[in-house]
Amino acid sequence: MNTTDGTRPPLPPFTRETASQKVRVAEDAWNSQDPQRIALAYTIDSRWRNRAEFPCGREQIVEFLTRKWQRELDYRLIKELWAFTENRIAVRFAYEWRDQAGNWARAYGNENWEFDSQGLMQVRYASINDLPIVESERKFRWQLGRRPDDHPGLSELGL
Repeated sequence: MNTTDGTRPPLPPFTRETASQKVRVAEDAWNSQDPQRIALAYTIDSRWRNRAEFPCGREQIVEFLTRKWQRELDYRLIKELWAFTENRIAVRFAYEWRDQAGNWARAYGNENWEFDSQGLMQVRYASINDLPIVESERKFRWQLGRRPDDHPGLSELGL
């Protein structure tokens, strides 16, 4: 959610409720697969570590996400709050995707996020592992886009 004053609520310092809201907002944005929209949640000079890539700034984030979804098709993501402090949130996540040859994978990972006072993410560190799965092992079967509110989360799915 963007506001006219340039903030990106919920804002730090986080409570359990606002940290959980921030995680769901991020999940929804990533499930949109809209790199331009997603990049607006990060500071102009945001620093990332995503596997072996180190994008810096919104332009590189857009380029990274564009490449990502050109090779990770039918992408569906679930994020879950792990821990939080005043301006930091730790998340665990899983997402499913397939390549152009039709091979499915489930990626598991953790992210550490740090926010500025305006609610923009200034640092994102992601550690991710892929597990090949067959189509019948998929657990994320909603239509592309936002995960329905009644769809189980990671803990409910045993992930």
